[in-house]
Amino acid sequence: MNKLNRKNTGLEEKLPIKIVQFGEGNFLRAFIGYAFQELNKTINFNAGIAVVQPIDKGLVNMLNDQDGLYTLFMKGVKKGEEIQEVELISNIVKAVDPYANFQDYLGLAKESSLEFIISNTTEAGIAYVGSDAPEMEPPSSFPAKLTVLLHERFKHFNGDSSKGLTIIPCELINHNSETLKEIILKYISDWNLGDAFKNWILESNSFHSTLVDRIVPGYPKDEIEAYNAQLDYADNLIVAAEVFLLWVIEGGDALKAKLPFHKTDLDVKIVDDMQPYRTRKVRILNGAHTAMVPFSLLYGNKTVKQSVDGAFTGPFINKAVFDEISDTLEMDRDELNSFSEEIFDRFRNPFIIHNLSSIALNSISKFTVRVLPSLLGYIKIHNKVPTNLTFAFACLIRFYKGTWQDKALPVQDSEDILATFSKIWESNDYTEVAKNALSIEDYWGEDLTKVENLTEAISLALNEIDTNGIEAGFANYSKKF
Repeated sequence: MNKLNRKNTGLEEKLPIKIVQFGEGNFLRAFIGYAFQELNKTINFNAGIAVVQPIDKGLVNMLNDQDGLYTLFMKGVKKGEEIQEVELISNIVKAVDPYANFQDYLGLAKESSLEFIISNTTEAGIAYVGSDAPEMEPPSSFPAKLTVLLHERFKHFNGDSSKGLTIIPCELINHNSETLKEIILKYISDWNLGDAFKNWILESNSFHSTLVDRIVPGYPKDEIEAYNAQLDYADNLIVAAEVFLLWVIEGGDALKAKLPFHKTDLDVKIVDDMQPYRTRKVRILNGAHTAMVPFSLLYGNKTVKQSVDGAFTGPFINKAVFDEISDTLEMDRDELNSFSEEIFDRFRNPFIIHNLSSIALNSISKFTVRVLPSLLGYIKIHNKVPTNLTFAFACLIRFYKGTWQDKALPVQDSEDILATFSKIWESNDYTEVAKNALSIEDYWGEDLTKVENLTEAISLALNEIDTNGIEAGFANYSKKF
């Protein structure tokens, strides 16, 4: 097979560098690389990407060996239809390892065409490291590396305000751009880089928080022969992703003008406030995951797809999302329903095997953040407990007993939480179990026994689960709650 490079593919004309991207891993190549390729194709955005390897070990050498080219396979379900798409991504024009060639890294700051900084260095990447110093080649942390790069640009262009950059971090922490900016300002102070540079950062650069959402399994090593069979060249950097993509970026009209994604078919939203979208994702996508895990495992399912396709479990999860969770969100109902339908398409993706046991880790803290606000919000609105979410809560408490029908359950949590539930389940009185579990403020943020009818509902559900099983137990429980 032909080697994958620009000569063999006829892609020798390189785009101007408009983007410096910190991170060369699977997610950014399947998300940012794809998004800007679509922008280039649709409106001739003409944006090349220079990739920076943010840690000492990475894929830069492999990228350079293929002239920045790689193949993206997208698979999934849209409105019940299976979709497979293949695209050769060609907008990475340079890949830099600052540990091997620091001067090459600094050279990126001098690119006149540069407009954007984009990053995904994992949640731990946006962190302040006190030992970092400006003379290090390079400093260890991503924010310190970025501070050095910005300072080099400031000096090279003599503080020209038109050479400021649009900085868009994609790390999965809330308020990611504000956190990044605060750390950069701290380095400016620590390193005595001066007020002129500080003012240039604040006045000539813009920082935009984001929410990114796409499942990217990455290099499909278990099925690589099937993937290779679809290509007429050898690619060592194949990346697999689902078809769904959502990118929410905080910004106004100026950012929309800079990034005209509204002219493409991509779901990229530039909004004044991304928090409603973050809440929507956490409550619906993550909330549905967390609510279904104990309930569906106790029923006998193993995967997310089995859960949403099941004759009993599917309608249960559907009602929890569409009738209970969505009812508590202050967003347009049609938009919520459309988003939820997309989520269920993603859950049904036959190309991604998502084991329930793999998302069972730390289910107590996840339930508190992802599901409990919907449960309590429903009670506040309707003055009654939500039938399905409350039964799912009971399944969570039952799950933490650790065994079901004489088999061990995949409970994964801290030793103190496991010990607490072991103690709680020493009782054979379901009302006592419910009271003891619901009263732990450290878990739930409040004493849930004070929530009207919740203890009674959980107690009845626990009794029904153990006496009649999940399906029959739910039928009996739902007649009363």
